[in-house]
This record gives sequence, C-alpha cells and structure tokens, in this order.
Amino acid sequence: TYKKTAELGFAGLFIPEEVGGSGLNRTDTVVIIEALATGCVGTTAMLTIHNMCAGMINKYGNEEQRTRLLPAMCKMELKASYCLTEPGSGSDAGSLSTRAELDESTGEYVINGGKAFISGAGMSDLYLVMCREAGGGISCLLVPLQSQGLSFGQVEKKMGWNCQPTRQVLFDAVRVPLANRLGAAGQGFKMAMNGLDGGRLSIGACSVGAAQACFEISVKYVKERRQFGKAISEQQATQFKLADMAGKISCSRLALRQAASLLDSGHPTATAQCAIAKKIATDFGFEVCNEALQLLGGYGYLKDYEVERYVRDCRVHQILEGTNEIMRHIVGRAIVAD
Repeated sequence: TYKKTAELGFAGLFIPEEVGGSGLNRTDTVVIIEALATGCVGTTAMLTIHNMCAGMINKYGNEEQRTRLLPAMCKMELKASYCLTEPGSGSDAGSLSTRAELDESTGEYVINGGKAFISGAGMSDLYLVMCREAGGGISCLLVPLQSQGLSFGQVEKKMGWNCQPTRQVLFDAVRVPLANRLGAAGQGFKMAMNGLDGGRLSIGACSVGAAQACFEISVKYVKERRQFGKAISEQQATQFKLADMAGKISCSRLALRQAASLLDSGHPTATAQCAIAKKIATDFGFEVCNEALQLLGGYGYLKDYEVERYVRDCRVHQILEGTNEIMRHIVGRAIVAD
C-alpha cells in the first residue's frame, strides 16, 4: 500500500522535485490528506508521519543527508518514524530522558533510553530520535533500523489505527555516527516542535476526511431507513443533526486551510493557528463520526458498516501531535503574550 502511495507522489508531498518529491505546500497537502483519509484513516496517518520526517530532513538536513535519504523516502524504499514521546514524558516533551553521549574517540553518538507510542516502530527503516546530550540540550539523531542495540517492545493492542504497528523503541548503547545528527547540536527540540505544526494540520485533515466519509454514509442511510411509515431523513431532528455535522466539517476544513496558508507564508501566528485548527478539526471530526454512528443506530455499531472504524481511528487524534488540552495552552499563551 505504501509503495503504491509513493508511486502517486504521496510519500514526499512537500519535498522538492529535484530530490524526488512532489514540491507541494501545506495548503495543497491538507486537501490531499483529507481525501486520502476518507478511505483509511490509519494508513493516511502513518503516511503523514513519514512525510513529517521527510520534511524535517529536507528543512534541517545537510546536502549529503538530503541527497542520500530523500529520494529513497519519496519512493517509500525508506520509511521513517518520529520518536519524541517517552513513557515518562508525554505532554511535557522537554523532560525527555533518552540520552546521547558523543564518544570523541570514534566520532559516534551512544544512545540509551526508550521511546513510547511510536507509530511504525519495527516497520520503519529510519527513526528520527530526540535525545538529550551531555550538556542538557536536545538533538535529533537519525537511527537506521539495522543499528546494533536497537529493539522494539510488543505491538500495542490499540482501539484504532490497527493497520500499522505502535510499539516502544528501545536503545541499548546504540551507536550512530556524528554525521547522523540532523542540524546543529541542541537544535532538536526546536526542530521537533516546528515539525509538529505541520503534523497537527495533517492529523486534523485526517479527522476531516473521516468526518466527511461518515457524513456521506449517514446521508445515504437516513434516506433509505424507514421508521413510523417514512424515511428518517424526513424527521426534523435528523435534518438538524445533519446540518450540525455539515457545519462542523465546513468549520474544520476552513480552519485547517487558513492555518496551512499561514504556515506556508511563515506568518508569526502560524503555530497558534495550527493549534487552533488541530483542536477544532479533531474535536469536531470525532463528534461527526460519533453522531454518524448514532444515526445508524445498531447498524453503526457493527463492523459490517465502516462508521465504527472511523470512530475508533479518530479518537486518538485528540491525543497525539499534542493533546487538545496542550493546544489550548499554546493558543492561550499566545493570546496573552506581550
């Protein structure tokens, strides 16, 4: 599946054409991601994580890293995962404890620690790992799958996103060359946060795609389902629900596209607007999917219909890429800042 998406240009959405990408901007990509998510949310979400990693390498990598890695990433010959969250540091990402010490005698970093809830763990070929250096700063290291000392926890049994593995990523004296550091020493946390601006738009777009799919299923169902001698679509209560669902989808879509435009232009409010859009789209997206399940009644609860899968897949969007509580914190802090 992922190789086929790469053939269509979806594995390097905002990577320049000269290194194999599609050369699109964030505004373009939220439209594409929404459309893909109407089919499978979990597959699309994994694709967005890969694109976020490719985008970070394109933005912060040196010429050697870009030319060595990006062409293969754009073909999905090299799949990537983003490693920030740890068992003890979720929303407080800056407190991460995975350590990387530079061995001056070999010119290698030695990594010890572990990451949690990593999408694609064990399946991906490359891991962008945020580590704390001896001086306290956080750096981003590129860790290949075949690295000695790299291992993975059990595949987590999840509510949704079951088309891709989520596991712990464990580092036991893993050695990577200094050349595998992305950007400058101590720049990793800034890079991670900047990467999340786009990631939040992508996960919001996944929610809108799922909501749109559920909305269309609902409209078709209520026109066909008859109770009390008429289609339930003729009930005003049903029409009001559909109107609310349509409004939430429209509001979410517009918020995402506005934030994407601001991110493309480098506007100073882009980070806050991405947080607003992520919160709106993932909250409303889940609400629309859940309302669709209610409209289908008992049938919505069955796996014969697709709505229950969209509900399960979308619930995590209010948690990952920064919880929606953290989104409110980002926005509130920006509002009161001098």
